[in-house]
Amino acid sequence: MDTTQEDETAGRSSSGVTVKPVVNAVRILRFLTETDTPERAADIARQLSINPSTCFNILRTLAAEDMVAFDPASKTYSPGLGLAKLVGHLVTQGQRLDIARPLLQQFAARFHVTVTLWRQMGYDRIVLVSSEASPTDLRIDMAIGQRLPIFMGASGRLFAAEVDLDPTAMRAAFDKIRWARPLEFDEYCQQVQFAKEHQWAIDDGYFSAGIMAIAAPVRDRAGAISFAVSAVMFRGQYIGADADKLGGEVRKLADKLSNLLF
Repeated sequence: MDTTQEDETAGRSSSGVTVKPVVNAVRILRFLTETDTPERAADIARQLSINPSTCFNILRTLAAEDMVAFDPASKTYSPGLGLAKLVGHLVTQGQRLDIARPLLQQFAARFHVTVTLWRQMGYDRIVLVSSEASPTDLRIDMAIGQRLPIFMGASGRLFAAEVDLDPTAMRAAFDKIRWARPLEFDEYCQQVQFAKEHQWAIDDGYFSAGIMAIAAPVRDRAGAISFAVSAVMFRGQYIGADADKLGGEVRKLADKLSNLLF
């Protein structure tokens, strides 16, 4: 067994398969960004307890991708332009969310709800990237970074309305979701169709008992869903026609965010 195979085998855990060279690459990038001076491959390997040959191969690969810069004179490595561009893109996205925050705060205060922004992560998950609670004593707080199955919640119905899945595949994804209260698949499909027609969706206690959410899609310039903005509230806070009106307001907020972010 060669070094790479040994590293990959060592990276396996009970939670799945971890590719050890990838982990080491991340450790190397983190190490180089935290040090103030360029480092030699041998010193990096020693500091991180990585096999020297493996460390050199990872550094050579990172250099080829411009993630690190190699100085042939001193034979040292430092963070590369490619890494700076990658980080710069992420910072830009964060800055856009900062610009949008006042809109979310104003909406939360006006309607006494918690406003959240969800983004697709991979093919089967959405992740919470921003949350602004109403400035009241009784409110709902949601932790940024939490992940949900892509078809769960009001936001999930929006993403479900966008994908072109056959009924069998949709049913398989639906059956994997743990709902807080019983929900029939046919009823869920009707709610997805409603989201497609009205450009907003509602989850009335199925995501979490006692909680209702109304969401609308935030679209990029190409018309694809980039985010889903959701108003989260206690069940019974908005009912009937009032809930429909709030759905329209959330959609207006989504349109404003689309113009602001893109």
